[in-house]
Amino acid sequence: MTRSTIGMIAAAAWLLTAAGCASVAPVGPPPQAVDVSAQWAADIDATAAMPASLAQWWQRFGDAQLSRLVERALQANTSVNSAQAALREARALRDVSAAGLLPTLSGSASAQRSRSGSGSAKTEYNTFQAGLDANWELDVFGGQRSILQASEANVLANAASLGDVQVSIAAEVALDYIALRNAQARLGIARANLASQRETLQITQWRRQAGLVTSLDVEQALASAEQTAALLPALQKTVDQTAHALSVLAGQAPAALSAELGVVGPVPAAPDGLALAFPAETLRQRADVRAAEFEWSAARARVNQAEAARWPSVSLGGSLGLSSLTLGSLTDGASLVSSVLGSVTGSLFDGGAARAQVGAQQAALEQSLQNYRSVVLIALSDVEDALVALRRDRERLARLKDAADAAANAAELARQQYASGLVDFQTVLLTQRTQLGAQDDVASASADVSSDHVRLYKALGGGWSPDGASGASTQATVRLTTTAAPH
Repeated sequence: MTRSTIGMIAAAAWLLTAAGCASVAPVGPPPQAVDVSAQWAADIDATAAMPASLAQWWQRFGDAQLSRLVERALQANTSVNSAQAALREARALRDVSAAGLLPTLSGSASAQRSRSGSGSAKTEYNTFQAGLDANWELDVFGGQRSILQASEANVLANAASLGDVQVSIAAEVALDYIALRNAQARLGIARANLASQRETLQITQWRRQAGLVTSLDVEQALASAEQTAALLPALQKTVDQTAHALSVLAGQAPAALSAELGVVGPVPAAPDGLALAFPAETLRQRADVRAAEFEWSAARARVNQAEAARWPSVSLGGSLGLSSLTLGSLTDGASLVSSVLGSVTGSLFDGGAARAQVGAQQAALEQSLQNYRSVVLIALSDVEDALVALRRDRERLARLKDAADAAANAAELARQQYASGLVDFQTVLLTQRTQLGAQDDVASASADVSSDHVRLYKALGGGWSPDGASGASTQATVRLTTTAAPH
């Protein structure tokens, strides 16, 4: 081994040592986002919720068909499948970035037959060659490791984005299912009231034949019944269209679940015991908050990468070749050719492009931080709004139930008294219309309360498992300042 070769190997060893000792600034959590109270502002009775109790919140409704629909959608929905593909892409790109830290090795082989001269002076000979080439760009200043950190953060962000899609799809299925059952309930109420109005119409016709009332009462009774009958097609349209939406959410053709969902069922109701996570736990559970945090981490790693790109690149290369006139002598030591190369390459003048690239990445980092803060504020607002809606809709439902009971009693009394000639027909019409409206309002308010539960569990981050969604250990740390609730 020559003295120059030994010197090159020593230089390569020094570069390897330098690469191993070099490091980049670690990517930590984002700076403080917003001040978060220890309690929610809305005053509502609730028990502390654990992430496990929110992962499959739809089971709390006790509706087996709802649970089946959600599970189908989470398996077959096109948006979920697309997010899963995006996660697989991010993982593959992470592997590409990891490969950038390793040396590359390529091989070649060739066989050539050559001819020179002509006639008796013609000479023919063969040439056989084989070789290996290796190259390694040493990550002395941490640029490649910053690329890998950004790729790792992108994987975690895509995993959280997948969770966010799952949360949204589960909530959308539940809301559409509640809307379907509500439309079916309202359709049943309209049909029951139509049957009662037709009985009243028949009584009015009998009284007209007996000369006790005029034709005006008959026409008014007929008009009232037909107005109620006109509600049926509109409600049935809502039932059919909502069933189509649920089929599409489940990844099937629009009419695929129409027969299954056509069987009338009650509006699913959540239990009285409300599971509610505290603000800080909610933000750690929310998939969109985690995704925004990991996007910030990726942006921070790209700043480090841009900083490292301003420094020279250090490469170590080598080649090993064999050359022979015959295939059999290719392994002869005399045919061996080897070389080792170390190089340092850096830009002497780029017009400020590298510095500008750092500035661009820092601006992108600031954008991601502001986006993170926005997502946190929206998350807190979503929960507060859902809590307010749930509380007020519960109060409204209680009042409407009392009103519906009173309206039903009044309608029955009016019809009995009209049959006995004690009240005029206007009283009957008024009480029947009031009854229909009150019962319809109760059905809608009941569905609103159930929908409020769905929106609340969605706002709390329910519908996905943070620990199992990414397939990797996540170390999300939401940087928040927790303040005591005002007294």
